[in-house]
Amino acid sequence: MSESAVLHIKGRVLVGPEDVRDELWVVAGRITFDRPRGAREVSTLAGWTLPGLVDAHCHVGLDAHGAVDEATSEKQALTDREAGTLLIRDAGSAADTRWIDDREDLPRIIRAGRHIARTRRYIRNYAHEIEPADLVAYVRQEARRGDGWVKLVGDWIDREAGDLSPCWPRDAVEAAIAAAHEEGARVTAHCFAEDSLRDLVEAGIDCVEHATGLTEETIPLFAERGVAIVPTLVNIATFPRLADGGEVRFPRWSAHMRRLHKRRYDTVRSAYDAGIPVFVGTDAGGSLAHGLVAAEVAELVKAGIPALDALSATTWGARGWLGRPGLEEGASADLVVYESDPRADVRVLAGPRRVVLRGRVMQ
Repeated sequence: MSESAVLHIKGRVLVGPEDVRDELWVVAGRITFDRPRGAREVSTLAGWTLPGLVDAHCHVGLDAHGAVDEATSEKQALTDREAGTLLIRDAGSAADTRWIDDREDLPRIIRAGRHIARTRRYIRNYAHEIEPADLVAYVRQEARRGDGWVKLVGDWIDREAGDLSPCWPRDAVEAAIAAAHEEGARVTAHCFAEDSLRDLVEAGIDCVEHATGLTEETIPLFAERGVAIVPTLVNIATFPRLADGGEVRFPRWSAHMRRLHKRRYDTVRSAYDAGIPVFVGTDAGGSLAHGLVAAEVAELVKAGIPALDALSATTWGARGWLGRPGLEEGASADLVVYESDPRADVRVLAGPRRVVLRGRVMQ
């Protein structure tokens, strides 16, 4: 398709949960709902159209051992694109992926810089490993390197205790979150367990990843403060395997991980019912494969979130939360076309008919 060509998207265009239109047009890579005058070279795509999907917890440039090379990062990003993921919040990466911004064929990335963790309290080669006295300085550094987000490791296994425990004292996270906000960045944190959540939320955190430790005591606090969660249920599915691997050395930790896994769907549904914002994220790029966004949406539905709200968590709602446009007049044409209505069955997301990125048909 040449730069002067016009793309016509017709069928059912899901502009928003309650806004369904019959068509849109793509001119010079931008969306318009007005038929362009004098268009001679027109290509047409038909089907059910959504804004490009969002994976709000994804790690491009990272694998199980740390940073990867550009060729591997490219493959990861292409795999996400083929799954319909056109906007990624990269929730921590040790690799510099800024070069991706110059590639018209790769998804857009919102970066959170590199993970910030307590010394010897996270996965090797992933994070800046520091002590509380240095937390504010590193938060400011990563806020300036990222795209409006900073990622903390809120809890991890304490080998002496043999179980999950918070990584930071309350005063340290209060100062760090305040510093991030001064830098114009929001803060999110990896949290599996129960004990780290209250301090982080009361300190002003904006989001929590995984959030498997939510309880009847902390759910109302999240809801009151409007703190979002990204449950990454496709990742939580690995907890039993992880628990089996740690059984001999850390039996308390293993039992804890199994309990968190067992109640995962109830936890997510209770958070949703309380009004906590829930968004789609896969945690791809560590030990998980890329391209799992459809599977995560299906997991949210399995947890009891209505299909339309699960779709919003990876489309309209997620884009609004991240400050990025959807199918709006004048916006970049980043969209996905499906054979049938994803509102009727979210499993449709697993098979995009066409992916359009920056106005170009990618597949």
